[in-house]
Amino acid sequence: MPRLSLDEARLLAAAALERAGAGASMAASTARALVLAEAQGLSSHGLARVPQYAAHLRHGRVEGRAVPQLLTARGGAAVVDAQDGLAFPACDFAVAEGLRRAREFGVAFVGVTRSHHGGVMADHLRPVAEAGMVGLAFANSPAAMPAAGGRHPIFGTNPLAAAFPRHGQDPLLVDLSLSEAARGKLMVAAQRGQPIPEGWALDKDGRPTTDPKAGMEGSMLPIGGASSAKGAMLALVVELLVTALIGANFGFEASSFFVDEGNRPRIGQAFLVIDPGALAGSRSYLERVEVLVREMLVDEGVRLPGARREQLRRQAQREGVVVTEALLAGLRR
Repeated sequence: MPRLSLDEARLLAAAALERAGAGASMAASTARALVLAEAQGLSSHGLARVPQYAAHLRHGRVEGRAVPQLLTARGGAAVVDAQDGLAFPACDFAVAEGLRRAREFGVAFVGVTRSHHGGVMADHLRPVAEAGMVGLAFANSPAAMPAAGGRHPIFGTNPLAAAFPRHGQDPLLVDLSLSEAARGKLMVAAQRGQPIPEGWALDKDGRPTTDPKAGMEGSMLPIGGASSAKGAMLALVVELLVTALIGANFGFEASSFFVDEGNRPRIGQAFLVIDPGALAGSRSYLERVEVLVREMLVDEGVRLPGARREQLRRQAQREGVVVTEALLAGLRR
């Protein structure tokens, strides 16, 4: 299979998005995020998303010339309007605003409204960790999971992420969707003609399926499985954080990302940025994190969250990324 350097992949992804109607800065920001995901082995949120985003641009589901704007602000709270554009420029804006306000107020909560697919949420928090601050990120997505005890999809897979900086080491990066698997994994499996594990999804009639296409037409199972309310309850928490507070659409109000035509999703993302210096102090924070890390590593086999992603990212910086012939042809086309 073909291998691309990260620079080649970024240029190719950005060119494809610009050709579909994205402005240069939007295309560049999005390409950086998608290639970073690809470099970490997260192909479901990597280059495979370029054809999807391009289709949304061409069909008017995304405003390619959108420029994010600060909509409201007071103290440590703010809302950024993505203006119906791709999410990445607005998320970049929101995280920078969160860092600025956290330095001033100790903590900041910045939401993004009228947005699109947020990508790998932990990656948005990398600048937060680099600044020595703690970050949490939340997002909703088009309906894919029912409420606890329900049958029809209401919530998205609603990812949440966290970044905890360490002294002289890679940050701890936690990133998970609240379904048993990210819905993008079904997209990649369908593209490759591969089955999915049982327990990931139900078909449109509510039956367990290993067919990714049937799962995309049906619903995802929450973490903990259909018999547990925990995943659905957490999805509810995230849904309200990124919609009711900041004025974004609920997941059931947004057309699926996996169809070319539909409405402008106008979903939400939110970022919580915390300055340890405003609490116990940065030095104390860093010391306590290392106490916990040492205790975790007492047990053989424990892997720190984010460690594998960082290993793959560094390898990709040296060796590039491998893509399928079909994906490369689609990007070039």
